Amino acid sequence: MNAPSLTPPRFARSPRTSHHVEKWSWILMRVSGAILIVLIFTHLFVNLMTGDGINAIDFAFVAGKWAQPLWQWWDAAMLWLGMFHGTNGMRVLVNDYARTETSRRVLKALLALAFIVTVVLGTLVIFTFDPCPIGANPDLLPSFCESVS
Repeated sequence: MNAPSLTPPRFARSPRTSHHVEKWSWILMRVSGAILIVLIFTHLFVNLMTGDGINAIDFAFVAGKWAQPLWQWWDAAMLWLGMFHGTNGMRVLVNDYARTETSRRVLKALLALAFIVTVVLGTLVIFTFDPCPIGANPDLLPSFCESVS
């Protein structure tokens, strides 16, 4: 008895797409996912379980965290890996479900644009954040800002 035949995919792989790109994409999804689990659960634990929990999260809390390079890099790593992971997952969905090559290209270009804008702006916010802005309400600022002004 013969096995039933499988229907071929709607579109064959583009000749420009190498098998190695998809293999590394698959590997990086697993690695980034595992690293993100550690980053996110540590982030949640520090923000919600230590101190006053969710009631302590305000401008001063974020300013205090981002005054330390460790937390800047931690949050940047979450941003970069999260955006890579999500964008790569969406790229796979676009490859699977876009019906024409034109729509596939447009969707991938929009996806790349969204990735670049979010990562660049998010990184700028994290690393150029001023925890002690001039003219801000002193009650909302972290305690170390008193010594700065």
